[in-house]
Amino acid sequence: MKEHRVEGIVEIGHKPVVERRATAEGRLTLRKETKIAIVEGHIKKGDVLEASTIAAIQAVKETPRIIPHCHPIPLEGTAVSWRWDEHHLWCTVEVSAHYKTGIEMEALTGVSAGLLCAFDMVKSLEKDQDGQYPSASIDDLRVIRKFKGS
Repeated sequence: MKEHRVEGIVEIGHKPVVERRATAEGRLTLRKETKIAIVEGHIKKGDVLEASTIAAIQAVKETPRIIPHCHPIPLEGTAVSWRWDEHHLWCTVEVSAHYKTGIEMEALTGVSAGLLCAFDMVKSLEKDQDGQYPSASIDDLRVIRKFKGS
């Protein structure tokens, strides 16, 4: 029988510690009425952007617990920002550290959790008469910038 071996965590002991930064973004598409309710502060569960920012920061810090092959990284900074583009709510997460491996997954995980939290808070407004979500979607999740010092 052929042996099947999977690396648990990639060996990085030989790599130098360097400055690293990564920025990721993604968007949540919502109905016009849902956007208005968020902007005017009429969401029953509370301030959507405030709660979703906390969710994004928590997710950045918990990335190695969520993504099995990620190393625990001593993060030095995280910034979360939000912007509207018509009825699209964009989340951008920037992370920074001095370490031996990249931090793109932390940025992507932060964006994902932030957008998921926002959707959770407004999903009751997005349902149609059949209880489905025909307009709401999370997409365009991507790394938009990466920096690796020398």
